[in-house]
Amino acid sequence: MTTPAVIPEISVPPSPYQVPQAFSLVIFGASGDLTRRKLFPALYALAHDNLLPERFAVIGFARREKSHEAFREEIRVAVDEFSRFRPVQPEVWERLARGIYYVSAAFEDPAGYAALGKQLAEVEARYGTCGNRMYYLATPPTSYTTVVGQLGAAGLVSAPWPELSGTDWPCWSRVIIEKPFGHDLATAVALNAEIHKTFHETQVYRIDHYLGKETVQNILTFRFGNSIFEPLWNRRYVDHVQLLVAEHIGVEGRGGYYDAAGALRDMVQNHMLQLLSLVAMEPPATFDAEAVRDEKVKVLRAIRPPAAARVGEVTVRGQYVRGALRGARVPAYADEPRVAEDTTTETFAAIRLEVDNWRWAGVPFYLRTGKALPKQVTEVTIQYRRPPLRLFEHAPHPGHRLGDEVEPNRLTLRIQPDEGISLRVGLKPPGPRISLVPAHLGFVYRDTFGVDPAEAYERLLLDCMLGDSTLFIRRDEVETAWGLVNPILQAWQEAGREGLAYYPAGSWGPTEADRFIQGDGRAWVNP
Repeated sequence: MTTPAVIPEISVPPSPYQVPQAFSLVIFGASGDLTRRKLFPALYALAHDNLLPERFAVIGFARREKSHEAFREEIRVAVDEFSRFRPVQPEVWERLARGIYYVSAAFEDPAGYAALGKQLAEVEARYGTCGNRMYYLATPPTSYTTVVGQLGAAGLVSAPWPELSGTDWPCWSRVIIEKPFGHDLATAVALNAEIHKTFHETQVYRIDHYLGKETVQNILTFRFGNSIFEPLWNRRYVDHVQLLVAEHIGVEGRGGYYDAAGALRDMVQNHMLQLLSLVAMEPPATFDAEAVRDEKVKVLRAIRPPAAARVGEVTVRGQYVRGALRGARVPAYADEPRVAEDTTTETFAAIRLEVDNWRWAGVPFYLRTGKALPKQVTEVTIQYRRPPLRLFEHAPHPGHRLGDEVEPNRLTLRIQPDEGISLRVGLKPPGPRISLVPAHLGFVYRDTFGVDPAEAYERLLLDCMLGDSTLFIRRDEVETAWGLVNPILQAWQEAGREGLAYYPAGSWGPTEADRFIQGDGRAWVNP
């Protein structure tokens, strides 16, 4: 077979940011929603911002048979619908589309990987990508070990370091794996062991899209880049911390998946513990990936897993029943399609954790997440201690009774939507009376910077292309997080329906959750 001619250079405007080396991206599960809604729109946005290398190709891999041209047309439709840059610019699309290819095969079929190897060889000769390969597993979790094992068996993965690859060029192979990373601690350990038979840990990028959101990254820059806040970020000044991930939707046709997962697996074990670790971590020596992830793991290891007998004291689990949301009737979770009639799966979870270290000893961290709640919002709220003297208790502001306590200062980091940061302070209102009223200082990302923040997948894909694993999850992070939630999962499973609280769709959760935090003399912060 004649080797294809190398594609000539094309004119791409220079980027002020670092641009990756030439490489090939293989997306397994190329016909799925994640590919259509997130991955290709993110790739188009990177192309739009001139952040892709001039020599770049994408190979979709999926079971359905289709031609390269048909696949490109499907992707064009998806980008038209889901890209944040609309309408699609023809010159940008053509630059991306010229390197899009497709391989049809089942994930377990060795012949498919032989065809993939042939397509990669052709692409690498045509585009001069130097053997650099990035594999994205946009597949069901049950296929992870199959795909990884077949890649290894077909010889499509290079050694992690050039001196071990037997080549004279620094070619690399990386794999991106979507959550969930296992179903519990045992399956997470087994999954990691299987992946490491083919990929070294330095080649594995476990993706949690929450970590790609601008405000999540701003947690670190806000804390460590502003000297007025870091000295107050400890047990002396902080009363407690609340993390809220609220969804206004139900399971929306995903009942089969969700009934086997639940809120604890779906949100707490990954997204919420990642947020907690960023809020609570110590300053890293550098912003090197390993230094940052070392500090995150230290936080997770400082949290004591609850003893089985105490799970009921530090957690509340709930399940939504029939209710109304935004004027529409919502069926009970148990009545959703593909959900077992006798289900005990939680759609709401509230948990109190404590980081048992010098900085945070005695400061509770309250984690709360649920489906069919009034708003779609993700927030971190840091509530500070009240002033030690009630100087203003004899001069209340209108609407407050004499003797009411001054409302505490709160710092709120809004992850989504309307990404931003706000600080609640007490100020004197106009007039002759000395009193305090709460006022909010802060910024909204869009208003301050004049643009919407980039989608999370744009940042995370680019970081993987550049070999920066800072915002990806390391093996010990995954296993430590599972070690924290495993006792809760086991206790809830053994309890069955006992202790499962119910709440109407459209409410902020079961009343048991309100009593849970009120028992500590605190209250939930509802946006």
